[in-house]
Amino acid sequence: MVINPNALGLGLPPGTLRVQPSYWYADEPARPDTWSRLLPAREAAGLQPVLLTERQHLFVDQVADADDLDPVATLTDLWAYVQPEEEDDDAHLETAPFTRTWPGLAAPGEQDGDPDERAALLALELAQDDKYFKGSRAALVPARCSADIPAALGWSGACNHTDAVALSTVLRSWEDRFGIRVVGLGADVMSLSVAAPPRTMEHALAVAAEHHAFCPDNVWQGTESLAEYAAEAVLGQREWWFWWD
Repeated sequence: MVINPNALGLGLPPGTLRVQPSYWYADEPARPDTWSRLLPAREAAGLQPVLLTERQHLFVDQVADADDLDPVATLTDLWAYVQPEEEDDDAHLETAPFTRTWPGLAAPGEQDGDPDERAALLALELAQDDKYFKGSRAALVPARCSADIPAALGWSGACNHTDAVALSTVLRSWEDRFGIRVVGLGADVMSLSVAAPPRTMEHALAVAAEHHAFCPDNVWQGTESLAEYAAEAVLGQREWWFWWD
């Protein structure tokens, strides 16, 4: 059954109900407080708020859930996929101190803020962004948790690397361990709020390995090594940003 959020009496801004895939999409660009205004729809109808830059990257034939996948197995496969050719003698320096064998899940972070409050702050920033999320609109997606939003929408932003179901499988684990929320989705970018970020370099490096499996372009085209990425983009960071080429 498709739930029409306009009938919930939540004072939503004008919007349109979409069916393929199922979600509600605002008619106008998001304001700084729009994400917070949509949050009550989660409790009222199981609708998760998110900011979308466009609808062309959503494909109904990819809509699925992550119930049949395991995050450890998924990350193990993705880690193997991003390993360099064995003939490349210097490639291992990029992901040092890790080897070609998947190092395992990082320990959970210590939460020091409410995940929804962190997400609302990030949504405020994205709504004012004049680059990647310029003109983004709010959406409500029927999903059990924020991590399931990409799979529920059939989001294809990482199609050159993996599918939305694999992404949501990993995101579920991050939601449990680090209090993430999927706040923004663009054509090939994803912005997550983080309520329990790593506080030590050792922890950040372990999380960075998961990020590299999840989105290798962050390291391949963003920094020179996994250690540099961990220091710049993971350690203490309240936003995790991903971009797939």
